[in-house]
Amino acid sequence: MAYFENIGKINYEGARSTNPYAFKFYNPEEKIGGKTMEEMLRFGVAYWHTFTEDLSDPFGVGTAIRPWDKFKGMDLAKARVEAAFEFFEKLGVPYFCFHDIDIAPEGDTLRESNQNLDTIVAMIKDYMKDSKTKLLWNTANNFTNPRFVHGAASSSSADVFAYAAAKVKKQLEIGKELGGENYVFWGGREGYETLLNTDMKLEMDNLGRFFHMAVDYAKEIGFDAQFLIEPKPKEPTSHQYDFDVASGYAFLQHYDLQDHFKFNIEANHATLAGHTFEHELHYARVNNMLGSVDANQGHPLLGWDTDEFPADLYSTTLAMYEILKNGGLGKGGLNFDAKVRRGSFEPEDLFHAHIAGMDSFAVGLKIAQKLLDDNVLEGIVDNRYSSYQQGIGKDIVEGKTDFHKLEDHAYGLTTIAQPSGRLEQIRATINQYLLTAYAGE
Repeated sequence: MAYFENIGKINYEGARSTNPYAFKFYNPEEKIGGKTMEEMLRFGVAYWHTFTEDLSDPFGVGTAIRPWDKFKGMDLAKARVEAAFEFFEKLGVPYFCFHDIDIAPEGDTLRESNQNLDTIVAMIKDYMKDSKTKLLWNTANNFTNPRFVHGAASSSSADVFAYAAAKVKKQLEIGKELGGENYVFWGGREGYETLLNTDMKLEMDNLGRFFHMAVDYAKEIGFDAQFLIEPKPKEPTSHQYDFDVASGYAFLQHYDLQDHFKFNIEANHATLAGHTFEHELHYARVNNMLGSVDANQGHPLLGWDTDEFPADLYSTTLAMYEILKNGGLGKGGLNFDAKVRRGSFEPEDLFHAHIAGMDSFAVGLKIAQKLLDDNVLEGIVDNRYSSYQQGIGKDIVEGKTDFHKLEDHAYGLTTIAQPSGRLEQIRATINQYLLTAYAGE
């Protein structure tokens, strides 16, 4: 059965195309910096937002019109698989991602849930034989069901801890079966509402134990995927243990997990933490912890996780600058953890949204590569810190000085020259690159 029968293959037609079902800037075969766009960007479709999201919000029921929603239960799960692979094929994406309950409904027992998963995983595996689309990552949803009201690995209930572990065990097995390149942990409820009833140390210790058991089991079954932690600062809990990359990195170091994990960084989560997207990418990169990306954006006037499709070219350019400096994303990719707006409820809107996001990152890739080729930002930074390349600055960097020598140096200073940061000029330069990139200049 065709679910998008009025839509054909999405092809690249160039910047002047007026076809809403064509890429304007994303040309999967075009080489940038020695790799094709497809190889560099590694786009993925989020199963949850694309095939299960009904576009409900706290103030209204769902508006999404989806042809597969006429089915129920396991029939609905099977229809979604059919729709998903039709979508992947027409969009031409190399990857997809899912949570366990995205692909199969939960049963009355864990055993029944796993049986449902087995049926759908077998169907997905069969579809993957004839598809170029691979599994970027999968994960266990340990936050939606009421059993996780007090958390999962950080729950006050040992039974819930065990249940969460059993779900992750099953997903690790599925990840191996489907050839997943990564496995993500998003601790949606790994945090607390108030310290008045919370043993924080026990909860964090248990979370560390949980991750170690996951690492051990992956080794036991020979699943060599990259493990990823996805930070989020708030919502749903008041205080998340994985607030941002910095706190997550400290956690991994404290529990001796830093060699087993990297970060899956989401743009909207970065802004909720009070950071820019590029800040989180940069912090992960300079610590060799950048693994993968959930590509979306938040709304500047709203203080929650709106998960909008990325369209801010300034943001995608700076993001791709960090990713290029990282040498790419390795096993990771750019997964569109993004949903269409509530008023964009027709099935065709799913294509429009992904085309916009893919084009936006394609532009970002080309501009970022040009900035690197021209040594624009690197030259600015090197010049700003040039005092550390000679004299007392070089001694500081090389560890050849101490407070006594620094005091002597300071006594000899009569003036201190401070160059301007020229932020406005830098921003104008980036704008120039953005605006001239497709003007034939």
